[in-house]
Amino acid sequence: MSFINKMGKAAAGLVLSASLMAGAATTVVAAEYTKENPLKVALVLHGTLGDKSFFDSAAAGMTKAEAELPVSVKIIEAGYDRSKWQPALADAADSGYDVVIAGTFDMTGYITELATQYPDVKFIDFDDAPDYTKCECKNVLGVMYGTSTAGYLAGYAAAKLSKTGVLATILGMEFPTVTDFKTGFDQGAKAANADIQILNSTAGTFSDPAKGKEIALAQLNQNADVIFPIAGSTGIGALQAVKEAGGGKLAVGVDSDQATIFAESDAAQADVIFTSVEKKVGESLFLALKGTIDGSQEYGKRILLGLKDGAVGISKNAYYEKLVPADLRAEIDAIEAKIISGEIQVNTDMK
Repeated sequence: MSFINKMGKAAAGLVLSASLMAGAATTVVAAEYTKENPLKVALVLHGTLGDKSFFDSAAAGMTKAEAELPVSVKIIEAGYDRSKWQPALADAADSGYDVVIAGTFDMTGYITELATQYPDVKFIDFDDAPDYTKCECKNVLGVMYGTSTAGYLAGYAAAKLSKTGVLATILGMEFPTVTDFKTGFDQGAKAANADIQILNSTAGTFSDPAKGKEIALAQLNQNADVIFPIAGSTGIGALQAVKEAGGGKLAVGVDSDQATIFAESDAAQADVIFTSVEKKVGESLFLALKGTIDGSQEYGKRILLGLKDGAVGISKNAYYEKLVPADLRAEIDAIEAKIISGEIQVNTDMK
């Protein structure tokens, strides 16, 4: 038998052995966690709940996890004072949690540092990921979202619904996980109407509703009749501006199904949000925890989720059905299928 054949058989044996061990490990992990002995999870928010967007979506995923999985969850609201973020994360890592979750580029550096100090703790970094070539991050899972694919659908619909031919976007800050929404939105809008005008402003913050409202009012004064704020709590002010403007002005929500979220507390606000580009953070975190429990979720890697994974999409709720004509909804469904199949290629900032 040749050396290569011998090595091939030896390698095959190792793969088989590894597979058997992996299977055994998965069984042990699955049996380890029960409602009486749950997976202990901490979600550290560098902000507060109530943003009706990003953080609330993450928290919803934790609620679902506690209802359906053998997990116990503590949500830690670190607030908007940057000096408190690292201590809050470090305290969670040092408090006996099995999994510590935090998100966005603001927290990635802290996660990277703590991952080496707490190798037995698993970290989930959502909406960003560390540079795995530059850190010992075998215990870190990076979960990222290709939002341009869903943004394309919202942009296409917005351009078709616009009566003035002027749309507007508001960015909290400019980095790929934010601009990717706009990249798809702009492409979809141009596909629907090559002559569409798209105004854009960058607020420089995700936590200033007053500034979001000020920017949106200026855009409305420049004839924009559909506004898409991609700006967290800053965007709430922009949505308010659209509501107060009346006259058929519309908005696109972001991250969560914002119309449904507003439905009970502010029906007038919900009535102007014809759809939202959803980054389904909660669902992705739920699935990551489920995989952690059954042993199928790998750490030490980045995963990029998109439209075909069901991790992003647009809200197709009662407001969408009321404000978007049936023929346009059918057209958007067809476009969505083409994006998923690859027939339509959507630009992205997520490299």
